[in-house]
Amino acid sequence: MEGTVTDIVAAAGDWFREHGLAVLIILVVVLVLHAAGRRLIGKAVRKAEKVDSLLPLDAEIEGKRQETLVRIFEGLFTVVLWTVAPLMMLSQAGIAIGPLLAAAGAAGLAVGFGAQYLIHDLISGIFIILENQYRVGDYIMVGGIGGEVEDISLRKTTLRDLDGVVHHVPHSEIKIVSNRTRSFSRVNIDVSVSYATDIDVAAAVIDRVGREMAADPDWQEELIEPPAFARVEELGDSGVILKVIGDTRPGVQLRVAGELRKRIKQAFDAEGIEIPFPQIVVHRGKGAAGDD
Repeated sequence: MEGTVTDIVAAAGDWFREHGLAVLIILVVVLVLHAAGRRLIGKAVRKAEKVDSLLPLDAEIEGKRQETLVRIFEGLFTVVLWTVAPLMMLSQAGIAIGPLLAAAGAAGLAVGFGAQYLIHDLISGIFIILENQYRVGDYIMVGGIGGEVEDISLRKTTLRDLDGVVHHVPHSEIKIVSNRTRSFSRVNIDVSVSYATDIDVAAAVIDRVGREMAADPDWQEELIEPPAFARVEELGDSGVILKVIGDTRPGVQLRVAGELRKRIKQAFDAEGIEIPFPQIVVHRGKGAAGDD
């Protein structure tokens, strides 16, 4: 029994000297490469990132884009590294990896036929990321679903809509993306006034409200162009509909629009400008019951 134990220990020692040390060195090198690679990826992405906007660089927005790219490239680097490293360690341990690679290739071919949609998702995801179609934090519309981008992987995009509902959208299902927070956003609202209103007066009030809001310290950083009267949009059933447009920083247009509506309503009240509501006018012809 003692001889058997001694033989096992001796065999283990011989294996470690012949294979184990190399396996250990590979593991240490892989761990160092993993840590160093992640740091280098972060630095490289931030250095290579270029501003693709006509507006001044917004640190918060570009930070979100860099965060998205860093996370994706780190994930790819980690997958490749920890796929190759075990094969190298098995080879150094004296295990023939040729049959394993052949079996993996055959299995991969079989799985590939059943994973066409997954492959489509991955390829679409690569183009979405490289083309910078949207980033984490953007508000986008995809297939009638709108929401803030919470996460982007190579396979899918995760959105959270205004009701707090989370939507997982596979990249292969994305045909058209509408990005509402790219470079700048826009306030685009309709304001209705009665037919008795002087349109020039109403337009002047709207412009004044836009200028006052742009001068307000609480809002001036959110506005790029002050909201202003643009045109008569429609002659509606109950009143004249005026179009009001202004440019904002990306992602804040809904909040700005809400404040703008409140201020316009208060200004209209102060100026005696009527905001109409649906009304029905009944015309009674001659000879109707009750007529004299």
